Amino acid sequence: MTIEAGRSERQYWLDLWRYRELFYFLAWRDILVRYKQTVVGVAWAVIRPLLTMLVLTFIFGKLAKMGSGGVPYPILVFCGMLPWQFFATAFAESGNSLVSNSGMISKVYFPRMVVPASSVITSFVDFLISAVLMALMMVYYGYLPGASILMLPFFVMLAFGTAFGTGLWISALMVRYRDFRFIVPFIVQFGLYVSPVGFSSSVVPKEWRWLYSLNPMVGVIDGFRWTILGERNLYWPGLGISVVAVIWVIISGIWYFRRTERTFADVI
Repeated sequence: MTIEAGRSERQYWLDLWRYRELFYFLAWRDILVRYKQTVVGVAWAVIRPLLTMLVLTFIFGKLAKMGSGGVPYPILVFCGMLPWQFFATAFAESGNSLVSNSGMISKVYFPRMVVPASSVITSFVDFLISAVLMALMMVYYGYLPGASILMLPFFVMLAFGTAFGTGLWISALMVRYRDFRFIVPFIVQFGLYVSPVGFSSSVVPKEWRWLYSLNPMVGVIDGFRWTILGERNLYWPGLGISVVAVIWVIISGIWYFRRTERTFADVI
């Protein structure tokens, strides 16, 4: 009997549900491995975004003197760091996920999409830990969210979709082209400065904001600031563009991943 990966689309999505225990196992294993041999353990999920926030606050808030719309600049930056750090970690972890599990992929059949998806879940745990620090910072500054906070789950899902879609792309590309392991860190570093993490996207000239919004993380970050900080300058056309971009990333990511999935065991 020959076992083929996803003999039909219906069978494949059914297999994803059947292998849900493997999904849980991979996610839990990655969480344990990530912090098991570190000195400060889970605190890295707080230290990394906190240090990045301090650097960006100094560069954009102190040196460049960019406006924050009346919001304390550290909160403005950390609010942008929440979705960005989640995306960047998930993007990097997903890229290495298939290669890191090459032994299992070459010997056992299971829907390969489980592997990069579990990496996104692992990164989401870091996001939740950092969200606690965000809440503490807002209490410290006496800055409470308004009714718009009810829209936060939508933007969390938008961030999750961006991380998942790009994770599928980069994980599949990494199997075939190992040079991407050098490109991924550059993309993450470059994306940090071209995305509105250390500054408000309102500084971008109006005639260019629609083009800037093609970066799906622009709409995600702006949405987080709108829901948590109550920013009034949410660029709704740009948000629509970002939503469309996220949907495209997810659909195209699934398409490319499924197209190349059958060759993973041979190439890896």
